[in-house]
Amino acid sequence: MNAVKSLNDHGYRSSGLRTARDAEYDAFSRVTRMLRQAPRQTDNQDTILAVHTNTELWTLLAFDLAEPGNGLPEMTKAGLMSLAGFAIRHGHAVMAGEAATDPLIDINMTVMRGLRGEGAA
Repeated sequence: MNAVKSLNDHGYRSSGLRTARDAEYDAFSRVTRMLRQAPRQTDNQDTILAVHTNTELWTLLAFDLAEPGNGLPEMTKAGLMSLAGFAIRHGHAVMAGEAATDPLIDINMTVMRGLRGEGAA
């Protein structure tokens, strides 16, 4: 994916000779850690910030996936776009007090496993 520059522009920094995949993994890892450390419902600032940051990450990735120069296979892009749509919608439901963050954590963990080559994202 080409979202590394966008991720870096939004505070998701990578260092040294790391690959784009490493930077994407790190971004998902940081956001997922925020979600895991916050209470599962949005009755506090930590959860609101974590959900907002997760939505921002998925929005950036969706924009990157839609770019004509994105070299991922069409099936992979379609699957990730579907996950992005779900993550963003579910994040809105969490913010409205209608859902918990657990599915967001699960999706992010699945993507992280895919980025590490442990299974398809």
